[in-house]
Amino acid sequence: MRKAYYLFNPGRMSRRDNTLKFDPVPNEEHPHPKARFLPVAGVSALYVFGSLDTNSALYNFLGRHHIPVHFFDYYQHYTGSFSPKEYLLAGQMLIAQADAYRKSKLRMTIARALVDAAMANMLRTLRYYQSREKEVASYILALESLQQQIPSAQDIGALMGLEGNSRQQYYDSFGQIVTHFSWEGRRKRPPKDELNALLSFGNSLCYTVCLDAIYNSQLNPTISYLHEPGTRRYSLALDISEIFKPILVDRLIFRLCNRREIRREHFDYVDEACFLSPTGRKVVVKNWEERLQQTIHHRKLGRKVSYRHLLRLDCYKLAKYLLKMEPDFQPFKIWW
Repeated sequence: MRKAYYLFNPGRMSRRDNTLKFDPVPNEEHPHPKARFLPVAGVSALYVFGSLDTNSALYNFLGRHHIPVHFFDYYQHYTGSFSPKEYLLAGQMLIAQADAYRKSKLRMTIARALVDAAMANMLRTLRYYQSREKEVASYILALESLQQQIPSAQDIGALMGLEGNSRQQYYDSFGQIVTHFSWEGRRKRPPKDELNALLSFGNSLCYTVCLDAIYNSQLNPTISYLHEPGTRRYSLALDISEIFKPILVDRLIFRLCNRREIRREHFDYVDEACFLSPTGRKVVVKNWEERLQQTIHHRKLGRKVSYRHLLRLDCYKLAKYLLKMEPDFQPFKIWW
């Protein structure tokens, strides 16, 4: 099975036959580090958090094997990706995507489904913690009220307003769920505290794994329906990530915090900003990959599928709906 690899240390990557060779930069702790070899057939994606020295020949090699490379800066912000040539793209799919965007009624149908699924997954997360005696009843009522307004939203702006209000109510509940870190609300640029640092890092990971799922479908990542397509961003990944952030990112963060697997010593504090330390990033990434590899019994398919595969299934659902192979588009909603 192919898997993602995370490069935290600076170093040089090169090709040796059909293997990727990574030579870490020596440091005081490891003055003579050993090279690491990764069989290219076992790599699904690379996530680069340190300085990576390589050349165009290596990227050509990665491109032929359809391996994307995602880059993050010192503060764990996602900065961009090397995406291999879209070998699955089809003209028919591109036309269908663009037509759905231009037709306001069809675009609204897709956007409503995305917002409804995102709210449903937020509500299920809150009900999960309500059953564990967390005081989140008022936030559940507020979200339910907002969800009922989705069918009456007349345009994308109104839908985005509902989504933004629901996300605000949802974020306000975090102080009731997490007990070991203070919470004063969502602060992104830069994150002001530990929970915000975890959210920013987790959301970046979710965005990139959604981008990988889109890349492995026939969809074009630049044409979206809830978020406006824009320059220099893959806005469809933003659409898909709205569905899965409550399931993958938020539940993981709550578990890590409440079980004390992530602690204050896992963060660096710079001026008025807070970021995960290198050790903290490794803790989150390890648990993130384990989460993606976990399986559930899929009701419709009648078999076990991983969380990573659930992302691809939603991309396939959207593609089939756009090509009129399915009568409706029903994004994933967690039921437990």
